[in-house]
Amino acid sequence: MDSKLASKPVPPIATPVIPGWVKPSGEMSDADVVFLSGAALSSLDQLVRSEPVWSGVWRQRLALKCAAAAVRLSGRTEDDAALRDAVLLRAPGGDAGPAGNIFLAYRKLSVSSTQEDGLLDEKTLRDLADLFAMKWDDTLAQFSGLAHDLGQNAQAAPFAVAGLVTTVCRLRPDAEILAWWLADLVMAKKLNWQRPVPLLMAQRYDAAFRMTAGRGRIKPDDEAFPRSVCLALIQGVREALRQAVETERRAAQFLAVAPKVRTKGAQTVFRQLLAEDALSASAANGNLSRWASRRLFERLETLGGVRELSGRSTFRIYGL
Repeated sequence: MDSKLASKPVPPIATPVIPGWVKPSGEMSDADVVFLSGAALSSLDQLVRSEPVWSGVWRQRLALKCAAAAVRLSGRTEDDAALRDAVLLRAPGGDAGPAGNIFLAYRKLSVSSTQEDGLLDEKTLRDLADLFAMKWDDTLAQFSGLAHDLGQNAQAAPFAVAGLVTTVCRLRPDAEILAWWLADLVMAKKLNWQRPVPLLMAQRYDAAFRMTAGRGRIKPDDEAFPRSVCLALIQGVREALRQAVETERRAAQFLAVAPKVRTKGAQTVFRQLLAEDALSASAANGNLSRWASRRLFERLETLGGVRELSGRSTFRIYGL
C-alpha cells in the first residue's frame, strides 16, 4: 500500500443519506416525483465528488448488482457468486461466457471516463455489442452519437436518460441491456461526474416500473416511463448510499489492519482491494506468486481486513 494511504487516519463514516422527506408515493404529481429524484441525486452527488479511497470497489459492487439484473433480462439465471466466478476464475485471456461478459461490460462502465471527447467512441460501442452478444449494424452505430447529444443538451438528467432508453429500445428492441448501460453513462455526463455510478439496470425489475394493481410493467414507450425513471433513480440512489456506508465501514477496517501486513509486493494487491469488487486468491496478484497471494489473503482475513466471498475451501475469492 502507498505509505500515504497506509498512514492516513481512518475517518468516521460520513456518507451522505437521502433526506427523510424523500418518500415518493403513488399520489404524488409528476412534478413532485421529479423534485424528489433531484434531491436524491444531490445526496449522491456529494459522495461522488468526494471521491473516497474506496470508490472503486463501491462502483464495482453496484456494477455487480446491475450485471445480475441484466443477466436476468437476457434470460439467464446466474447470481452474483456465479458472475464473480465466471470472471475471476477464467484462464488468462479466456472467455467469461455470456453471463460473465455482461459483468465485464458493467465493470467497464464503472471505470469509464466521461471527460473524453465524444463520450463513447465506436470501438468501445463495438466492444459492448460483443460483450452483450448483439449483432452490429448501422442502427447500433448511431447510439454513440445519441449518447453524446443527450449528454450535452440542456434536458434534465432523468428525462435525458428516459429519452435515451426509449429511443434505443424503439430502434433496436433487442438492445435494452445496452440502453440501461448507456443511461448510466449519460447520467454521469449530465451531472459532470468523472465516472458513472451503475444504478439503473439494477432497478429494472423493482417497483418503479410496475403498473398499479399488478397490471404489468411500464415500458420505455409508455407515457409514464419518465416518471418511472425518476422513481428508479430515487430507489437506486438509496441503495447506492446504503452500499456506500457498508463499503466505507469495511474499507476503514481494512485500512486499519493493512499496515500490520509486511508481505513484500503486497502494495499492488492492497490498491486492487480498494478498487475492485473481488480478487481470486489463486491468481498471481501483483508481483506475488500464487502461493504468496493465498497466504496474503489468509493473513488479511485473520486480521478482519477482507472476507472470503465464495464459501469454498479451494479457488477462494476475497474482497472487502
